[in-house]
Amino acid sequence: MARRRYQNGCLFIRGKKRKVWIARWREQVISPENTIRTLQRSEVLGPVSELSRKQAQSLLDSKLRTINAGSHRPQATMPFKQFVESVWKPGVLSILKPTSAKYYGIQIDCHLLPVFGDKRLCEIGRADVQCFVAEKRRRGYSGSSIHGMRTALGKVLQSAVDWGYLEQNFARGVNIGSREPKTERLYPSAVEAVRLIGYLGEPMRTLVLVAVLTGLRIGELLALRWKHLDFLRGGVQVRETVSEGKFGTPKTKSSRRDIPMSAPVREALLAQLGRSRQTGPDDLVFATRNQTPLNPKNLLRRQLRPACEALGLPLISWHSFRHTHATLLGDVGESLKTAQALLGHSDLETTLNIYTHAIPESQKRAVDKVAEVLFPNVPKFSDSLQNNSVN
Repeated sequence: MARRRYQNGCLFIRGKKRKVWIARWREQVISPENTIRTLQRSEVLGPVSELSRKQAQSLLDSKLRTINAGSHRPQATMPFKQFVESVWKPGVLSILKPTSAKYYGIQIDCHLLPVFGDKRLCEIGRADVQCFVAEKRRRGYSGSSIHGMRTALGKVLQSAVDWGYLEQNFARGVNIGSREPKTERLYPSAVEAVRLIGYLGEPMRTLVLVAVLTGLRIGELLALRWKHLDFLRGGVQVRETVSEGKFGTPKTKSSRRDIPMSAPVREALLAQLGRSRQTGPDDLVFATRNQTPLNPKNLLRRQLRPACEALGLPLISWHSFRHTHATLLGDVGESLKTAQALLGHSDLETTLNIYTHAIPESQKRAVDKVAEVLFPNVPKFSDSLQNNSVN
């Protein structure tokens, strides 16, 4: 007796000049109304000139195998845009950190919906994602920008998989090419950072000094409270971050960390304590007169960038100081694991490939040390050349 719902499918030929094998079968899908219904599927298997009936039937049988085995999960016929707007945004975007929600929202609205918005979820395959990536690359987007688009798409499709709308996330494993930035990352050297700190007034001087010597993100720095500073043991506790005036937990689990307080940082923060009006445990270390968080964009535009212009330095951002800190950690011989812990990175590769830069002076010292191993006493190659020319 045949099992219930077992099917062999239908195989036939279509076309006159170029005949192809067509496979047809029944399949359960999730409708846009979020209900299960049966849909008739049709797919071109290949040209008759290249596939025999037996080969075509074998391809059809492979497509029916999971359905007849009862392990097939219904795929969603819901359009990508409908899934994002009615399911994903209310279920995921609303619980993300404000900065993450803003970032994913921009990627989805500006890049994903114009391309995938009208496509059904079950129609988005690996080839579609790879073509999307290739087209963005062709238009001149950097590898890091394309990585952000792919990450946003992968997050949406993974939610569809987790919630039973799809069987597979085809954004995974897609090759995006090199992630090298289109423009060189600008960050101040040690000498430039000292010049900048000496030029700025308070509280910018202390903000920049602490940023360079701790590698704190600007949101973490502006969210510091006096209870987070341990002057006795010499430590800075990263427990909060602030973005657009809203406080929240640090970016990732690794971002919640304790950073040793060096002597210059301790002295600068003690001086800030002496200048501050509100010094209760929950009061902010850096705050406006109304005890609200400072605005990093205003500080950048009104004080940091003008100071860079006056000193003839590159127009850096707050994030540039993290690059300076990471690079100096490598220059003084600290391990990547130490740098990863201090910077609060979840991924060691991020510390290595993005934040750590080679310092020219260090490179010069390195090649000189290698040369000394081979030639403790510098040979006079010019004498050898003269002797060879004579002979």
